[in-house]
Amino acid sequence: MTPHRRRDVWMAIAIAVAALVLGVATTGLMAASGAFHGPAPFRSARSTRCRPPAVTGTAVDVGVWDRGRMMGGPHWPGPNNGRPGRQGMGMMRLVAHPTTVPAGKVTLRVVNAGSLTHEVIVLPLPATGNAGERAVGADGRVSEAGSLGEASRTCGSGAGDGIAPGAAAWTTVTLRPGRYELLCNVPGHYAAGMYAELDVTG
Repeated sequence: MTPHRRRDVWMAIAIAVAALVLGVATTGLMAASGAFHGPAPFRSARSTRCRPPAVTGTAVDVGVWDRGRMMGGPHWPGPNNGRPGRQGMGMMRLVAHPTTVPAGKVTLRVVNAGSLTHEVIVLPLPATGNAGERAVGADGRVSEAGSLGEASRTCGSGAGDGIAPGAAAWTTVTLRPGRYELLCNVPGHYAAGMYAELDVTG
């Protein structure tokens, strides 16, 4: 093996190890921030600078998180039909709990535990589609046609200019039985992995 080839192999190994370490760190920090499950993000004022009002209907807690843009690079990875990826070298997540709720009024309570602005859009999933498979446009966003609602107002309900880091947002929607996708449509964030499925039962 030539020295040049050996260096390439070692570089690939180093990148793989770094990605693994970042993944573990992401999981640990999300768990510590309460972004993973249950009402944990709302148990302590330390986790957010604002809290949602009393829940109408069933509550779904949504944590959004990012590692920021660590190595520069473009703001979004470009069109990739929604495959999970990286923004710069940063990692992003959107986690919902519970992932199955009864039909009717559903209140999404979103906590932004990241360092960037995020949002959560509610879109129905096609019968044959899965979360993360929407086509990403040249602007780094997916179509919001058919949107049932969004939480993107810092410390408030409904649509706004995005949820600031460390803040919460919320929205109440009425959902029929079916499959839905919760996603962040800030440019590049969906392609970077910010989506989750929500199943609504009859």
